[in-house]
Amino acid sequence: MNTGHASVCAARRRTGWLLAVGGAVAFSGKAIIVKLAYRYGVDAVTLIMYRMLFALPLFLAMLWWATHRAREPVAPLTWRDRLGIVWLGFTGYYAASFLDFWGLQYISASLERLILYLNPTLVLLLGWLLYGRAVTARQAGAMALSYAGVLLVFGHEVRFDGWNTAIGAGLVLASAVSYAIYLVYSGQMVRRLGSLRLVGWATTVACLLCLLQFVLLRPLAAAVVAPEVIALSVVNAVLCTAAPVVMVMMAIERIGSAMTAQAGMVGPLSTIALGVVVLGEPLNAWIVAGTALVLGGVLWVSRSPA
Repeated sequence: MNTGHASVCAARRRTGWLLAVGGAVAFSGKAIIVKLAYRYGVDAVTLIMYRMLFALPLFLAMLWWATHRAREPVAPLTWRDRLGIVWLGFTGYYAASFLDFWGLQYISASLERLILYLNPTLVLLLGWLLYGRAVTARQAGAMALSYAGVLLVFGHEVRFDGWNTAIGAGLVLASAVSYAIYLVYSGQMVRRLGSLRLVGWATTVACLLCLLQFVLLRPLAAAVVAPEVIALSVVNAVLCTAAPVVMVMMAIERIGSAMTAQAGMVGPLSTIALGVVVLGEPLNAWIVAGTALVLGGVLWVSRSPA
């Protein structure tokens, strides 16, 4: 009996690790898809519109499942909940996604992923600025290590692309800050509404904002794009947007958030590998050293007792 239970637990852990790694790789593939789509002359406003258009039915299905198939009765939405959902949808998925797409017009997928991977350190900094939460010497050292890694890769790229690299890095950093704001403010609402329900509502709001943005900023004729852009947007919406959300949540159920976060460290590595193989981006000592510093710093922060 104990042997059978141990076997089930081991299989559950293996499945959790596979889901966590698969979710990290799938999510990191977004940058590769975006860079490929830019080769067909599309801009960030149009590209993110198509991504969210194709992702919207999937997020609505997620929201329906979280609301109507929940094991326990769900709490009704108050006006405060609705305002909070709009705010989190704007910061966590609309602004963060659009700024990221925009920044990818200027920088490599490798640098983009390293900047986004600073997210745990940004959450610590926001906690210190907004709530006065103490930052330990260990956490400060880990953050310094991570930012040194990004600056190493940034300094290498800026020598060749100049202002383009500076603009792109600034946009992607703003994206990371926007998502960190979402994480800092979402804690209380996650406990009240549940993670899947909150993500379903917030992503639906973000999809509608991206569609509205396109209608306001672009003529309808701008929606006519190359068939390859449509195909890449479908892949982005399904495999790099909706699927990773579900996979990571399933992984957290099986192995917990800490182990899921550690498994997610394959994300930057897979982005760099895909960037070299698919996009022909260079792989040099600067990128390897910068990646090692960023991953080391994030791992150090993740293992902090605080």
